[in-house]
Amino acid sequence: MRHIPRKRFGQNFLIDQGVILEIINQIHPTREDRLIEIGPGLGALTRPLLARLNELQVIEIDRDIVARLERDFSGSNLVIHHADALKFDFSRVGEKLRIVGNLPYNISTPLLFHLASFARHIQDMHFMLQQEVVDRMVAKPSTSEYGRLSLMLQYRYEMERLLQVSAECFHPVPKVQSAVISLRPRTRLLISPEHESLFADIVSAAFSQRRKTLRNTMRNYLGDADYDSLQIDPGLRAENLTLENFSAITCYLADRK
Repeated sequence: MRHIPRKRFGQNFLIDQGVILEIINQIHPTREDRLIEIGPGLGALTRPLLARLNELQVIEIDRDIVARLERDFSGSNLVIHHADALKFDFSRVGEKLRIVGNLPYNISTPLLFHLASFARHIQDMHFMLQQEVVDRMVAKPSTSEYGRLSLMLQYRYEMERLLQVSAECFHPVPKVQSAVISLRPRTRLLISPEHESLFADIVSAAFSQRRKTLRNTMRNYLGDADYDSLQIDPGLRAENLTLENFSAITCYLADRK
């Protein structure tokens, strides 16, 4: 049965077999892996993954695709969760999760933030994303792509861009280019877990008005004496600060409280 891609679910299905094989090789699944695929769609990654695993779990929001998966993989070792990945509790699946997926472009950023809250349960993640989003994720300080997304993910994960994927590798053909990225939770975080919300607030405030200096955007957090103690120039913009700078500010304010 032919499935008509739905725009509201951001459905662009990967069809290039060469790219599919390269992604599987990058994931390098082993039989005992606890692997979850987000948005299996028509099964481009699902089939080769399933052949290499004792069990594969998938999360799919489209009820028509769920019905198709139930029919096509009846009797197999596929576990289907008919759910919204943005609301899914990944901690209930277990520990050392390996998460993969060709993420819908319209929910990729909020989904990445949602997954960050389950980092301690995750071994690694491999995602196909809009190239622009990947650029922001791995961006360096003092570049136009560097921002809140960069810091909030670089704080939790070591990330690597793996391959570029052209729009022609999908159906329907999207208007953007894509890239595959791997994310692995850091074994050591720069700040303690109880200060994560403060870190998020500081980063959000600093980038709230990107073209303004820290003296303006951070006035509710830091004064001139604080910048002296931190050895940070208040005339800089948020994009000029490193992850270590923001972590230092967080620890400084947490200690002061």
